Amino acid sequence: MPRAVVPRPRETTARKLSVFLSKHARVRLALLLSAPLFWLGLVYIAALAALLVTALWTVDSFTGKISQTWTLDNIVTVLSGSLYQAVTLRTVGVALLVTLIDVLVALPIAFYMAKVASPRAQRLLVIAVLMPLWASYLVKAYAWRSVLSQGGIFEWLVKPFGGESPGYGLPATIITLSYLWLPYVILPIYAGLERVPNSLLEASSDLGAKTGRTLRSIMLPMLWPAIIAGSIFSFSLSLGDYITVNIVGGANQLLGNLVFTNVGAANNLPLAAAIALIPIAIMIVYLTAARRTGALDNL
Repeated sequence: MPRAVVPRPRETTARKLSVFLSKHARVRLALLLSAPLFWLGLVYIAALAALLVTALWTVDSFTGKISQTWTLDNIVTVLSGSLYQAVTLRTVGVALLVTLIDVLVALPIAFYMAKVASPRAQRLLVIAVLMPLWASYLVKAYAWRSVLSQGGIFEWLVKPFGGESPGYGLPATIITLSYLWLPYVILPIYAGLERVPNSLLEASSDLGAKTGRTLRSIMLPMLWPAIIAGSIFSFSLSLGDYITVNIVGGANQLLGNLVFTNVGAANNLPLAAAIALIPIAIMIVYLTAARRTGALDNL
């Protein structure tokens, strides 16, 4: 019986393109990344460039309209003004304290999830950590406003022990921000702990190392990239937040509030753009320092 002859596929344009892409992996990768990179460049980099350009303009004091006159007055004002220096230090202090609190709280939670809990309990705990992210940001912030208010739940809990609610101010801002960003710190540390082999912990214990020594010498060096990743989330999000401060911060101001005020009530977009450059510069320094430690190389 004669063998059936399989007709050769037609040399269509689509087939030629498919053959070409199968032989050139770099071209295929470039085409896959071109759309997201274009969107990133258009939305993010172009927006930053527009922000820098706007910071170099001025507002006409008579008409209140933006004058496209090139000047460094806004940047000089932001860098030299005592108000902006004080607000910058306050903002960085709040962001660092929120990050420290979140890391200290996230470490034992993530350790229990990764190394102690059963597989079923792990899944339940991951869901519990993610559940606050399903609620609206404003709902959570206003919930904490109610909790921290005079006569609220917090005061009701601590009053029998002689305590009282901190009310509205920087402590309330730090507490609320720590709660809001805690899941973003727990999850990277949890993922980092899952990559730590249990055999290393068992070997450390067999060699006589105590818990503290094991944590310092075995776990912390391996967890450092995950901790840095979590700190980037909490630090950057706290640095640019302005809604929480408006809700529970009382009369205190952070950089985000100054940007919001100058965009809205003051109608001074160039000055707001100049102020917004401060957290951008701080994050560049923070990421550069994190990269120099080598922690980001293993993420």
